[in-house]
Amino acid sequence: MASKMVTVIIATYNAKENLRQAIDSVLSQTYESLELLVIDGASTDGTVGILDEYGDSLRYISEADEGIADAFNKGLKHARGDFLYFLGADDYFLKDQAIEEMMDGVDCDDMIVCGKIHRVNLTGDLVYWIAPKNLHFCKAYLLFSMRLPHQGMFMNRKYFDKYGGFNLGCRYAMDYDLLLRAYKNFPPVIMKDVEVAAWREGGIGNDNPKDVFREYDEIKRRNGIAPSCVLSIIHRFLVMKNGVRRALGKN
Repeated sequence: MASKMVTVIIATYNAKENLRQAIDSVLSQTYESLELLVIDGASTDGTVGILDEYGDSLRYISEADEGIADAFNKGLKHARGDFLYFLGADDYFLKDQAIEEMMDGVDCDDMIVCGKIHRVNLTGDLVYWIAPKNLHFCKAYLLFSMRLPHQGMFMNRKYFDKYGGFNLGCRYAMDYDLLLRAYKNFPPVIMKDVEVAAWREGGIGNDNPKDVFREYDEIKRRNGIAPSCVLSIIHRFLVMKNGVRRALGKN
């Protein structure tokens, strides 16, 4: 089976402190058919100087944008890969073989391949790891939240050809919105027992859980994935559950 090209797209804005780790974790991958695109939102912290140091090892665009969704869409436009992978500037691959193991046995018609990710704190220590139970994915999981973490997910270009790119109107959950567009006829998901990447704590949604859940609810309703009464119950459950966790001192 011929290797499928993978394009890794890193979106960054004034994230110089962790950007090198993200880039180096991509360039150290053992998978041969790989390209790296970095989409920078016109950073002012010296990011472009760092990108220039890598020469032909990567391609980059540095210009003002409308946020992460816009940056990822620019990456989609310029990517040459058969499969696309999206990485935040604060995140990184956990091992050099991650892409090779994830793409092993993957066919050109497979749409979504997903592995495990680590949620880490600001210093890189493990907080918890994320993967659907028993490596079996059921689309009903998506009724509650984003259960296919984008840091563990490789998506076929054909998915974007069919469902479009990221919604610039989403502030917290543009990846969730992208998946729910396919909910009514969701493609099979290949789950792999591979620890793919680290997702670092922080981000714009970290201290705004109510806003995140509100956007989740809006996305579900817009895509009509369940009756309104069911979605209302799920929304109240998620808000209540988060309140209990925070009262107990859990993130």
